[in-house]
Amino acid sequence: QVQLVESGGGLVQAGGSLRLSCAVSARTFSGYTSGWFRQAPGKEREFVAGIRWNDSSKYYPDSVKGRFTISRDNAKNTVYLQMNSLKPEDTAVYYCAVRRAVGPIWSTRGYDYWGQGTQVTVSS
Repeated sequence: QVQLVESGGGLVQAGGSLRLSCAVSARTFSGYTSGWFRQAPGKEREFVAGIRWNDSSKYYPDSVKGRFTISRDNAKNTVYLQMNSLKPEDTAVYYCAVRRAVGPIWSTRGYDYWGQGTQVTVSS
């Protein structure tokens, strides 16, 4: 069983920064593609960043491109999400997830394991 534990969420003013971490308990973490998603109250879970295991290609939706950066440290079994220039609309619970199967990195389907989420609140 693979477990994911997010940390680093909190309250920040608009324009500020946060770095989320996701510790993954997996023997072969390097073989997992990783993604970050978020869900605001009353909204569907949406993709915010992904990094493929094989070539470390990174993907972002337009809403966060240029502000968020995903990275991973295979030696530490950890995925990071650096969030800069935060906006009130970035307020949500942020989840990390990992997958082995190939497929669209932006889709929640195909991710095998999910963390419990960490709250990010951006005040105006």
